Amino acid sequence: MSVAEFPTDWSSALILVAHPDDPEYGMAAAVARWTSEGKNVSYALATSGEAGIEGMPPEKAGPLREEEQRASAAVVGVDHVEFWGFPDSEVFNTPELRAKVAETVERLAPDLVVATYGGPEWGPGFPNQRDHMEFAAAVVDAYDALTDPPRALFVNGPGSTHAVDVDGFVDQAVTSLCQHKVYLEVLDPETPVVDQARAVVSMGTGPIDGFPAAHAAGFTQVRSA
Repeated sequence: MSVAEFPTDWSSALILVAHPDDPEYGMAAAVARWTSEGKNVSYALATSGEAGIEGMPPEKAGPLREEEQRASAAVVGVDHVEFWGFPDSEVFNTPELRAKVAETVERLAPDLVVATYGGPEWGPGFPNQRDHMEFAAAVVDAYDALTDPPRALFVNGPGSTHAVDVDGFVDQAVTSLCQHKVYLEVLDPETPVVDQARAVVSMGTGPIDGFPAAHAAGFTQVRSA
């Protein structure tokens, strides 16, 4: 099965995810390439990831994770990062969330929307989080309800229909993920942050069957206008 090259004839994209660090788990290398080519990329996050650091109270973890996400985005050339304030670990496909997705898409008016993957598993034995699945469903429902939607909606995950050649941008993606320093240090105290980041980015930027690149980021087109 062949995998198509991700479209190049666009100027702005909106990345929609549930938590800080979600853009870095698979998308950052592609984002780095896009911004290097002069494209404008914005991030919008449903939560501040305040429940994501074990042993740290939410009121401290939330601002810290926002700061780490902004630093991470800056590494790959993203200046616009917004947080919507929905509760971490309690994200559901509600009218309120769908309305916020729609409002953000209409306000920023991107050519393309790229969202987090909402399937049940990343692979055999690797279940997806409920927040991701609920958020992804809300994005699809909100997109479907728009009167003037962006030209396409993609998700980043398995089963790619399109891919981006990210040769030359993998190290930048690793540096981007490394900005989530405190989060990663708590997640795995035994492994240096850079080693964690390199392992994660390597999984998301390897070769893709049917696409001629040594390093590629995969995306699935789920809607088109």
